[in-house]
Amino acid sequence: MTHATLPGHPHIAYQGSALHIEGVRVDDLAQAHGTPLFVYSQAAMQDALAAYQRGFAGRKLHVCYAMKANSSLAILQFFAEQGCGFDIVSGGELERVLAAGGDAGKVIFSGVGKTRAEMLQALEAGILCFNVESEAELEELSAVATAAGHIAPVSIRVNPNVDAKTHPYISTGLKGNKFGIAHERTLAVYQRAASLPGLRVVGIDCHIGSQITEATPYLDATDRVLDLVESIEAAGIPIHHIDFGGGLGINYNGDTPPAADALWAQLLAKIDARGFGERQFIIEPGRSLVGNAGLCVTQVLYLKPGEAKNFCIVDAAMNDLPRPAMYQAFHAIAPLQVRADQPAQTYDVVGPICESGDWIGRERSLAVQPGDRLAVLSAGAYCMSMASNYNTRGRAAEVLVSGTQADVIRQRETPADTFRGETLR
Repeated sequence: MTHATLPGHPHIAYQGSALHIEGVRVDDLAQAHGTPLFVYSQAAMQDALAAYQRGFAGRKLHVCYAMKANSSLAILQFFAEQGCGFDIVSGGELERVLAAGGDAGKVIFSGVGKTRAEMLQALEAGILCFNVESEAELEELSAVATAAGHIAPVSIRVNPNVDAKTHPYISTGLKGNKFGIAHERTLAVYQRAASLPGLRVVGIDCHIGSQITEATPYLDATDRVLDLVESIEAAGIPIHHIDFGGGLGINYNGDTPPAADALWAQLLAKIDARGFGERQFIIEPGRSLVGNAGLCVTQVLYLKPGEAKNFCIVDAAMNDLPRPAMYQAFHAIAPLQVRADQPAQTYDVVGPICESGDWIGRERSLAVQPGDRLAVLSAGAYCMSMASNYNTRGRAAEVLVSGTQADVIRQRETPADTFRGETLR
């Protein structure tokens, strides 16, 4: 029997009629741990990271994993063990990094709304750099650092007004987005930063979006950032590192983003031609490292024929897999065990939550019966990290697979877990 190549191949693939993740039969994991269940391939994450490392071979590079994509402790531990730093956007994420064994000295702190408490927390931990996103934040950070007797290392995030050609909710580099300093204000803001007592300018940062599937936006943004570096340094302010952000997309539904090593070969050729090839570089990949390393296993509860369409009702829901509801996103759906005993029908795959937006996939051809299990693919990024307890649904268990070994890295939440910390009056 032959099967279509799945997102996550070769680490997620059929062996005969049974879906495997590395050397483990996925159905065996569902039997042992229940559903919904997130399962990740360590080898897939390793391969994704290796592509970036090949692309930057011989360069000075910090890979700072964008942990918002998937912040589960064992995932963070894996990247820390590979020598990665972390891109964080909250004090809570910093605590997660430290709990997972990460090095605070390899952490960059992004985000538009850092609080004074978070600034102080990061200063005392000794992070690598603050990516500052507004002039007001610059002033506040200087005041916090000065009062505490620290000097805050800063990189200013610039908004290059480049269209990332992605979903508007995850486009971050246009004039209408909330992120970064306007390109036209950049030099003046750097001059102000260099004058403030609690700050030390160390770099420049740019992040134009997420799920980017072509090279052109990166090439355009790179040119604009290098133009700024030239003007800032001409004003007497040295830039020690250049942070190109992340955002590289993955294959969800036949998407063809450039491979990380091929993309960076193009970008570094441009960077070298302009004389910046010996700089310290920082990148912030997230989705491209973990997205296709994960899947979510769900069980078919009911098949419901309707006048306009048929529904396949499963036990995973928008609280587990929020991307379809939030972004109208596509995730491939594959059976754990291929059926040859019945014809396929077209279904909308939906969850049990009381919202019309609670759908996982629309108009999918599936040969299923109640009790069958399905894998929702490309679920390693922005699924568990965005999961909620809506309808008092506990978050799913998680399993990390390496070869034939499968380790539970998160226990399934119980209803009691969801209201622990609440009190009756």
